[in-house]
Amino acid sequence: MDTGDGTDSGEDDREDDRDGEDRAAGPRHVLAGACGGGGGANLPVLRGHNTALLLGLLRTAGPDGTGRRELAAASGLTPQAISKITARLRAEGLVAETARRPSTGGKPATPLRLVPGAAHAVGVHMERDGLTAVLVDLYGTVVAERRTPLDLGAGTEAVLDAVTDTVTALRARLAPTAAAPLGAGVALPGPLDHRTGVPRRITGFPEWDGFPLRTALRRRLGTPVVVGKDTDAAALGLALAGADGTSFAYLHLGTGLGAGLVLDGRVLRGAGEFGHQVVQLDGPPCGCGDRGCLEAVCLAALARGDTAGAARVLGTGAANLAGLLGVRAVVLGGRAVRDAPGVYVRGVREALGARAARTGDPDDVPVRTVPGGDRLVAEGAAQLLLAPLFGRGG
Repeated sequence: MDTGDGTDSGEDDREDDRDGEDRAAGPRHVLAGACGGGGGANLPVLRGHNTALLLGLLRTAGPDGTGRRELAAASGLTPQAISKITARLRAEGLVAETARRPSTGGKPATPLRLVPGAAHAVGVHMERDGLTAVLVDLYGTVVAERRTPLDLGAGTEAVLDAVTDTVTALRARLAPTAAAPLGAGVALPGPLDHRTGVPRRITGFPEWDGFPLRTALRRRLGTPVVVGKDTDAAALGLALAGADGTSFAYLHLGTGLGAGLVLDGRVLRGAGEFGHQVVQLDGPPCGCGDRGCLEAVCLAALARGDTAGAARVLGTGAANLAGLLGVRAVVLGGRAVRDAPGVYVRGVREALGARAARTGDPDDVPVRTVPGGDRLVAEGAAQLLLAPLFGRGG
């Protein structure tokens, strides 16, 4: 194996010692040790950081992989550290060598690549009236999916039964020799405490207020569970895809209205309820108990068949976000948007343009929809679990 530039330093020997216990533990142990990204650092406290950093670089490199020297240059880690970490990842089956590249002098380089099928995760989207679940590999590619009706108000036990049955069915789609999924990410309407996985008073479903959802699902599934808000999960998936820059808003209009925010490359979790900003003091009553909330006004327009009016209301909310937080792109999703994408894109663009004309701000904020975005939240929910493995916490 090409180890780079010579003999290991004492610093890397210490890293090798502290890595000993998880060589045999497999991907699940690596996942548990992963933490947020940034530059590499050969310090004992950052062993999990360095592993996650390299896995993230390998994931970005794609199927063709990348060499050890490139990994060292991109991460700031020493070649010795790169060799030791990647050797452990190869032993665990997460990383493999690919065909050697042509030599430019000296020993030909042997690229490394991520093995996408080495581990899987389940992503679950609990909507008010439906359940979408996906099984994804380490690239986030969907390898199986399942949809079923769901009544979020049917009682916690009935909902937990539906989620458990769906996850179990997806697990059964794996080959008999495959390892069990690393766990499940679950996304549902907010508000919720994302640190404890406890929903708060979901509009229209007060029985979920304070229910220990994460704990209950862990007991039923027997695997790690991460719980997040649906729009936060979608925003995380979009942020990992990288197509919308570092500061954008994802606006989701379906049975309710919510937003996921990414600012300076990080998901702003627990940022509040976008749909419950009051935009009409004498407006229609909202399920949250207030009147004239953005969600209530938007849904009222939809109820009377005024799609263009709903789009204008959504545009007002988007313009508010642009003015308050400086988001530089807007992504639209949800079943209402799916049914009339052009109408919503125009409505939001017009509102953003009108605000820019008043304030002198740039009027080039791009607005787009998510093509085939029915699975977006479920895929993002799987990333709630996988992202830390690659040094991305949102």
